[in-house]
Amino acid sequence: MKVIIHDLGSETTELLKERYDRVIEADGKYAPCQGCFGCWTKHPAACQMKDSLQKVCRQIGQADELVIITRNLYGGYSANIKNVLDRSIGTSTPFSTYRGRQMHHTLRYGKHDLWKVIVYGPATDAEKETFRYLAERNALNDGYERSEVVFLQNPAELEAVL
Repeated sequence: MKVIIHDLGSETTELLKERYDRVIEADGKYAPCQGCFGCWTKHPAACQMKDSLQKVCRQIGQADELVIITRNLYGGYSANIKNVLDRSIGTSTPFSTYRGRQMHHTLRYGKHDLWKVIVYGPATDAEKETFRYLAERNALNDGYERSEVVFLQNPAELEAVL
């Protein structure tokens, strides 16, 4: 399954629905993660908050390919994208295991193929380096075989990389 998370607005959501199995619009119309870990323990892979991200763990967890479109924010995800990713912590379990000679949480949904981040907006070389490292570590932690980061000056260039 191909899942995409983006912060570009509802008009982009409609266009992306034709290409992706699941489109998650990071529009900020949801609560931030409360850090209760209920999605780990009380009701696995489901958030206790009843909003548009209640089942985001399951949606992201079932993705073979996850594409994230985000505005560059000092070498990191935009706030709305970060909120979605925070709310998806239930894709793993509270138990730990070794992957790649490093300690990581056990995956609830198994391995995935591609964690792709498309970053738009101005970015310095240092921010690009930071973003590549961040995406690589996120991919490893969430069980993705590979990661890819693409930088665009503006979202109008998006068609060429999707």
